[in-house]
Amino acid sequence: MKETNLFKAFFESEKAGGFVLIFATLISLLLANSIFQLDYLQLWHLKIGNHSLVEWINDGLMTVFFLLIGLELEREVYIGELSTLKKASLPLLGALGGMIIPALIYAVFNNGTFTQSGVGIPMATDIAFAIGILSLLGNRVPTSLKIFLTALAVIDDLGAIIIIAVFYTAKISLLNLGIAFGIMGVLFVLNRLKVNSLFPYIIGGILMWYFMLNSGVHATITGILLAFVIPFGDGQKENISYKLQHFLHNPVAFIILPLFALANTCIIINSNWYECLKDTNSMGIILGLIIGKPLGISLLSYLGVTLGLCILPKGLQWKNIFGAGILGGIGFTMSIFITLLAFDTDSNIVNSKIAILIASTVAAITGFIVLKLTLKPNK
Repeated sequence: MKETNLFKAFFESEKAGGFVLIFATLISLLLANSIFQLDYLQLWHLKIGNHSLVEWINDGLMTVFFLLIGLELEREVYIGELSTLKKASLPLLGALGGMIIPALIYAVFNNGTFTQSGVGIPMATDIAFAIGILSLLGNRVPTSLKIFLTALAVIDDLGAIIIIAVFYTAKISLLNLGIAFGIMGVLFVLNRLKVNSLFPYIIGGILMWYFMLNSGVHATITGILLAFVIPFGDGQKENISYKLQHFLHNPVAFIILPLFALANTCIIINSNWYECLKDTNSMGIILGLIIGKPLGISLLSYLGVTLGLCILPKGLQWKNIFGAGILGGIGFTMSIFITLLAFDTDSNIVNSKIAILIASTVAAITGFIVLKLTLKPNK
């Protein structure tokens, strides 16, 4: 598999972004449990207009993150690793397994309880963290494994977005939703008319976001929808889709995601914090991410190859796929994002975040060790 310049740039930005995320998380945890605790927590609830700072980050800036995910997905669908069924089948099946099995594990523990709405939490994979850990292995990692994990994580995020849109919408305003989709329709017409100025799409996207925000459907969905109406053309560097995707890499990796981490990992760690690990919600998250992810990814990938639906890329072995599946258990950003939508009580949110941090840390360390042992160093 040939590694394109844009994919390489994406991989490099996500790699560095993963380390920035780790640093931001540690800083946030330290400040939340220091003498600056009260001021730090109040900072994120500072009102700007009708919304708090943390709401602007989660509902506004994260829309830009999803826009980048959408542009990456669009590129992969048109000319990348998802452009043909044969190419897409392995990461697609892996991603489906990595969503279904963790969800089933969570449901076993929480079905019929007041925490059952958290079923989407262990289904997601954090691209930045997963690629950041993979990058630590240097030239051991073949391009095919980088592409498999990246495509899998992108599909996972799309699955998480669909879950957000379908299952985490309490009340819908059909008028506002209709206006949002009407604006999207106008942008689609501009696309078909080959309007290649970015300005009308950005203005239209902002209007879409406003009406989506007031529709009851989570506003971040706008990012994905907008990505697919921005003209892709032949995917060359002159195209506005390419330019926007390239421009967004660094702001997302080094500003938006670290801000999200700072705002959403300010967790007060009490002396009895470990007691929450006994509840069904925490057990469902931890086992879903640590066991469900690698099991689901490996199992459905293996079934797909065995049934002839896809092929194992040259140079990869099943133990490599299993190692990548373990890294898929790094939920972090998306898992925390879904937590904020799934629960409205502070105790459930804090307990879920602790479970996510523990599971993601275990998945990162275990995945790194497994891949270090199974990938041969390039001479």
